Amino acid sequence: MRRREFITIIAGVAALWSQAAVAQQSAMPVIGFLRSTPAGPFAHLVAAFRQGLSEAGYVEGKNVTIEQRWADNQIDRLPVLVDELVRQPVTVIVANVLAALAAKNATTTVPILFVTGSDPVKDGLVASLNQPVGNVTGVSQCLRRAGDEVLVQLDAAESVLEQREVQATAQASGQQLIVFDVNSAADIETAFATMAARGVGALYVGTGAFTSSYRALLTALAARNAIPALYPLREFVAVGGLMSYGASIADAYRQVGTYAARILKGERPPDLPVIQAVKFDFVLNLSAAKALGLTLPDRLLALADEVIE
Repeated sequence: MRRREFITIIAGVAALWSQAAVAQQSAMPVIGFLRSTPAGPFAHLVAAFRQGLSEAGYVEGKNVTIEQRWADNQIDRLPVLVDELVRQPVTVIVANVLAALAAKNATTTVPILFVTGSDPVKDGLVASLNQPVGNVTGVSQCLRRAGDEVLVQLDAAESVLEQREVQATAQASGQQLIVFDVNSAADIETAFATMAARGVGALYVGTGAFTSSYRALLTALAARNAIPALYPLREFVAVGGLMSYGASIADAYRQVGTYAARILKGERPPDLPVIQAVKFDFVLNLSAAKALGLTLPDRLLALADEVIE
């Protein structure tokens, strides 16, 4: 065999191998991962989602592809990002509540899996927790909370129910409640300046993708103004917040990963009841308490699921 012919054969085999590899990759199911937030503060949620997938036998790059889209708190970008995913096309879309609502408005055929801290029935995501109907289901972390003196939160679907409950509880217990609806970093700065001027005694930071995105700023301002604060997620305490009590958002994304795997295997959203979060964490930060001049009693420390030194 001549050298030129041999090289031609080798080149042909290489081309066929490359085509086969591309075909195999394109044959992988594609999951759209969509959030209304920036990507940076939520990389751990992507990792938790991958964990749920892997527990069910799906590994990114091996037998599934994940396409991530992040709206950077620009809610008006969500319809465009949803359209990108639907056109790709994706097999299923995983989203937080605002992104899930945008996806539901855009498609009735692509399965949508949400993670939400509010009531998905009241938000219009599903008709029923046990029988979702349509193309939407997911994980709900909805939890009733006790009232505090001050509430800081974004006026969005995920926060409305929580705000009403906190206001009702505060009224019933005779507490004064000041509500700050914040939509930007500047709003947060202004809210803390007002709190400091009024000499508030405590702060509750509400649930929502927006407040989670700004958790570093919120915890820093609470420390700077010496305001004891309760947060909805462990992630706030991990960056210097005093304490948190709420459902584990990372575990919720792990659970939705297992649901995504079930859809990839052929199950349908109407056959998958909305999962109610069962893992709740009470987390304390001793360094934050010390900086505020607080001594946490042993009884409280004993109740904590985690104490950060």
